[in-house]
Amino acid sequence: MAPVKTVCVYCGSGFGGNPAFRVAAERLGAALARAGIGLVYGGGDVGLMGTVARAVMQGGGHVTGIIPDFLQAREHMLEDIQETIVVGDMHTRKRLMFERSDAFVALPGGIGTLEELVEQLTWAQLGQHRKPIVLVSVADFWSPLLTLFAHMREQGFIREGLDLSYLVAPDADAVVPMLRETGRGRDPEAERFVEERL
Repeated sequence: MAPVKTVCVYCGSGFGGNPAFRVAAERLGAALARAGIGLVYGGGDVGLMGTVARAVMQGGGHVTGIIPDFLQAREHMLEDIQETIVVGDMHTRKRLMFERSDAFVALPGGIGTLEELVEQLTWAQLGQHRKPIVLVSVADFWSPLLTLFAHMREQGFIREGLDLSYLVAPDADAVVPMLRETGRGRDPEAERFVEERL
């Protein structure tokens, strides 16, 4: 598998209720910049999405923001990034984010973050891509979702041969090392990292 050069980060347009979420966004952005990995994200200057983008820029990294025109005011488009792409709808936004990214990382977020994450998991499950997908489970944020995945397996809705492929990072500092491992040939499609208690 080729080295990861760009990462699409899905995350909330708010900060959530735990200060650890903002810290994780800052640390992830700084880590991406140090590693020379470009950020592709939703283009806004609010919440965790704005935090991670500003951290990448402050570290000297490259940021591409892709935002639908109807969200420019609501999400306060971040003006200082190197590349901003304004599109007509959410479908175009998600397609471009996919095309421009070598991997996907999900920080804490809401329904939009979940929808984007699940779409990538579905596409990978159906063999449409083999790009790494990392869930950053800050303060066990993604544990309920992982429990749901386990329940789906137990009930026969995630069948053998169609399992989900993802990595779980306990914190933002673990993300870049995981992505570097995928670039050294480990196939994230062949193994699933979930928390031991599941």
